[in-house]
Amino acid sequence: MNNSEFFEAVRLLSKEKRIAEDGLLEGIQRAIVTAVKRDYNNKDIVFCEIDKESAKIRVFVRKNVVTEILDPDEDMTVEQAQRFKKNAIAGDIVEIELETKEVSRIAAEKGKHILRQAIREAEHGQIKEEFQSKNQEIVTAKVSKVDPVTLDAIVEIGKLTEKLLRSEQLPTDNFTEGDIIKVFIADIRDATRGPKATISRTHPGLVRRLLESEVPEIFDGTVEIKSVSREAGSRSKIAVYSADENVDPVGACIGQRGARINKIVDLLGGEKLDVVRYSENPAEFVAASLAPADVISVTVENEEERSCKVVVPNSQLSLAIGNKGQNARLAAKLTGWKIDINPETEEAVINFDE
Repeated sequence: MNNSEFFEAVRLLSKEKRIAEDGLLEGIQRAIVTAVKRDYNNKDIVFCEIDKESAKIRVFVRKNVVTEILDPDEDMTVEQAQRFKKNAIAGDIVEIELETKEVSRIAAEKGKHILRQAIREAEHGQIKEEFQSKNQEIVTAKVSKVDPVTLDAIVEIGKLTEKLLRSEQLPTDNFTEGDIIKVFIADIRDATRGPKATISRTHPGLVRRLLESEVPEIFDGTVEIKSVSREAGSRSKIAVYSADENVDPVGACIGQRGARINKIVDLLGGEKLDVVRYSENPAEFVAASLAPADVISVTVENEEERSCKVVVPNSQLSLAIGNKGQNARLAAKLTGWKIDINPETEEAVINFDE
């Protein structure tokens, strides 16, 4: 096969497999290098250049020019080097191009393996590129299988098949084969058999992205999400801010008669969402974060340790702390402050404990 036939075959294969031509050529390039390196004890001295425009393939090895050969694979004498480069001297690096016949022999012997490896690498590269653009985003997935014991779900996202662990599902999730669901891609990583994604329905990023999709003011940058804390399936808190004094960031997220926030609550299976106003003033931010409870005062006790004391009306103490401490815990995660909640009068502590 001459070079023009080779590049035409690559073009047709690219079309058939729906793989980018450049990605396929890069895979072939790496596979050729891997195959040739075996003749040089797998030393990193083999290189391959494939020029699609000029339809040229060049395979060569780089050797050090030395006065005394220590490694026959990597070294050559000045006399040997001058056969390839007339003015070669000790210390130079000489490129020795493999003859077309030799490259053809290797390609013939290992052709199928080279092609399979190239296709596999090109597909992996394409999938990784596709999913890198979706990293930290919400995507649609199809449930293909659910483990009846662990309830882990196998889902298909385009060409990628991933496991959605039960721990990454909402408590209300009860999937069956064929369900179409939304998942958040938390991370993309390389693996032996191609790129792998960490997917989740409990990640705070899911709430963030849902808000961005439902609130135009967030999408266009008028309103900014400063932080999110979440206990998936139960409650989330979102701190929002707007530099525009004429825009109410909390109202924009909630929408008229709660239309915007209620849609997200429905998508999250009834998870409660507290949207609070962010402030650069720690006292104001901490007070807002404890919503729906009212706060009388916030005193910063140690700025370095980010700890503060909060006083609430006696009647609001249980609301501020929340069921099993959830409201206080989410407020602390949202603000990054340690929050010590206290009643207005000492009697409230006794009554609450009782």
